[in-house]
Amino acid sequence: MTLNAPGLDAALDTSAVVTARTGRRKAPRAGLRRRMTFDYVSFLLVFLGLPVAIFLIFVISPFIQAVYYAMTNWTGFSPNMDFVGVDNFVKLFQDPTFLQAMGNNVLLAIVVPLITIVIALIFASMITVGGPSHGQVRGLTGSSFYRVVSFFPYVIPAIVIAILWNMIYTPSGLLNGLLGVIGVDTNGFAWLGDARTAMGATIFVIVWSMVGFYMVLFIAAIKGVPSETLEAARIDGAGRFRTVTSIILPQIRDNVQTAYIYLGILALDAFVYMVGLNSTGGPGNSTLVMSQYLFRTAFEKGQFGLASAMGVVLAVITLLFAAIVIGVFRLIGGKDEGGRS
Repeated sequence: MTLNAPGLDAALDTSAVVTARTGRRKAPRAGLRRRMTFDYVSFLLVFLGLPVAIFLIFVISPFIQAVYYAMTNWTGFSPNMDFVGVDNFVKLFQDPTFLQAMGNNVLLAIVVPLITIVIALIFASMITVGGPSHGQVRGLTGSSFYRVVSFFPYVIPAIVIAILWNMIYTPSGLLNGLLGVIGVDTNGFAWLGDARTAMGATIFVIVWSMVGFYMVLFIAAIKGVPSETLEAARIDGAGRFRTVTSIILPQIRDNVQTAYIYLGILALDAFVYMVGLNSTGGPGNSTLVMSQYLFRTAFEKGQFGLASAMGVVLAVITLLFAAIVIGVFRLIGGKDEGGRS
């Protein structure tokens, strides 16, 4: 004779009914903590703790120190310093030279990425989809040669490029010599010594040195676009320009965004190019940038506190630039997705 407790029968009936209805066992509670094994702890330490520690030590800590020094009158070569609050920042925004340097940086951040990306996209499109309009979608004949030649300037150090073009731009340099050969008399024009041409000549050098790298970046991105999509566009009658603007560009939007941010950061610094091309800041400070003025303030004038304030302003402008670019591309991407849906 078997005796069953009423409560036990009810519990068994309830569990059986739940199992039958759901077809699976009850999932474990989400509140249960994961067992802290040696492998799990070591994984967290190596792949999470160590990178965070390196980031805090070598990125966040120096920036906090720079903010502190920016609020002192530190000379850089003495342990003595006085806290001056925001006086250095007030002095900066009342300094016309610094404001001009900041304006030059903003100009570079707008123009250099735009020109570089447009030229790189044109070259990348020619090399990948700019071939014959019949048959398989392919690039121009000899595209590998063009890719290598265009990438070559990027492997040259920036300071070497700047010094090389400084010599080319001199009144007796190669540029005036070539123009004289084709009948253009420049009368020994100093391209970097005139405020009308100094910034344009500088922008050309930066764009020339960076186009090859971003062309290769965009070629790799375009190679990731499904060939079936490109062939379908060709069958539908889309030309090369329409294919690039309506199909390829939306597919590689993230790559263009990354390129724009990187080029903008380069333009907001541009120290190496500016020092190599025109170490004095150009005629009337026409090519002076914030990093160049920062170096001069710190090591020539011994005002490291003021120079640290310049660095903080430059860092804030760089972060704002990246945030604006990401926001604009996200807005464009949202509109495009909404239109397609």
